[in-house]
Amino acid sequence: MNHTSSPPPCSHQPDLSREFHTDEIANCMRCGFCLPTCPTYVQTGRETASPRGRIALVKAAIDGRLTLDDIEEQMDVCLGCRNCETICPAGVKFGTILEDAREVIQKRKAHRPIVRRIVFDFLFLHRVFMEILGVAFWFYQASGLRSLVHRCGLVSRIAGRDLAAMDLALPAMVAPWRRRRATVHPARGRRRLRVGLFVGCVMDQIFFETNQNTIRLLQAAGCEVVVVPDQSCCGALHAHAGEKSGARMLAKRNIQAFLAADVDVLVNNAGGCGAALKEYPHWFCGDPEWEEPARRFASNMMDISELLVTLDLPALKPVPGRVTIQDSCHLAHGQGITRPLRQLLQAIPGLELQEMAEPDRCCGSAGIYNLTQPELSMRILDGKMGQARATAAETIVTANPGCLIQMRLGIQRAGATNQIRAVHLVDLLAEALSDDEPAPPG
Repeated sequence: MNHTSSPPPCSHQPDLSREFHTDEIANCMRCGFCLPTCPTYVQTGRETASPRGRIALVKAAIDGRLTLDDIEEQMDVCLGCRNCETICPAGVKFGTILEDAREVIQKRKAHRPIVRRIVFDFLFLHRVFMEILGVAFWFYQASGLRSLVHRCGLVSRIAGRDLAAMDLALPAMVAPWRRRRATVHPARGRRRLRVGLFVGCVMDQIFFETNQNTIRLLQAAGCEVVVVPDQSCCGALHAHAGEKSGARMLAKRNIQAFLAADVDVLVNNAGGCGAALKEYPHWFCGDPEWEEPARRFASNMMDISELLVTLDLPALKPVPGRVTIQDSCHLAHGQGITRPLRQLLQAIPGLELQEMAEPDRCCGSAGIYNLTQPELSMRILDGKMGQARATAAETIVTANPGCLIQMRLGIQRAGATNQIRAVHLVDLLAEALSDDEPAPPG
């Protein structure tokens, strides 16, 4: 880049250098290795839509050559998939730069839209509101209202075609009276570990059965499972959206709740949540009160696949068929976990694993990206479905709720609902448990 031709610093531009991890920005060598791994660059071909391009934009804002308004669009268009982190020879933590930029942008906004305030200040910040929404959505499905409004085309007209399709891709919610769950679930046979389970918010509302199957698997592997009370949302959506104060508030609740629990290890079953939970020390870097507890919390947190491969599951029954894996971005790139999923699937008799061309390329879900950037999200998804269908697999396995909903939507868009299904890794493993392994009460 020819800096001699750069425009002069913008007048009245605040000093932003203290609000970014400038060492990460300085580490970028502009080598371009990240370009072919970036879904938005591949789709648009624009340098500013690449990781190194976005880093250059942030650097220009810090130097005063651009305003925050100038860089906001490209920060929003980024999926935050962190594929670039895996390939970067300099080890640049682009996710840190992205979250810094979004936080700085949001802090300087005079007004926040009402929808944003509802989502981040109420819905995900207080568990009771998420539970109320879950009951409302269950009624919407169970009463037949969903079928009615879709037959009338109301969802498409009010919310748009993409959101209507996503609504149909969501699984059936569990009835509220079936959702009561014990706090402690005893191990089957000799107890090997006492495990604290992070149930999440979206996972516990939309994929309640997956959480139940997680408990069942852990019990079968000799774990006593504690559903830690007073836990909150992981804070990932807040952090990714630049609402870092809310993210830290949620993190503090989880750190207090789980460190107070008498457990040997902490476990989660959602790639996006797991990445956020393990990054709590970064969120509290330099905080004399919270950094050390955050480190203790994160050092004890494991993905369900990480833990299960270290334990002895009982003999699994055959589940014939061909499967392919769609790696969760934040599990593969945020946590560096890919092999345990494959080891667990290969332990199921009769199952054939066929890898797709780019299993760790983002599916386009990225939290709420499929709602905020629907056109680009669907283009990325359609490409992912092309790779999945090329494997001739009957089942797409993933380990994150957003990816699971997105892949179900992709199957629907491809007109393949009778040929392919999308399942969480935990649910497929639960299918292979022998019938004498009872489900936990719920």
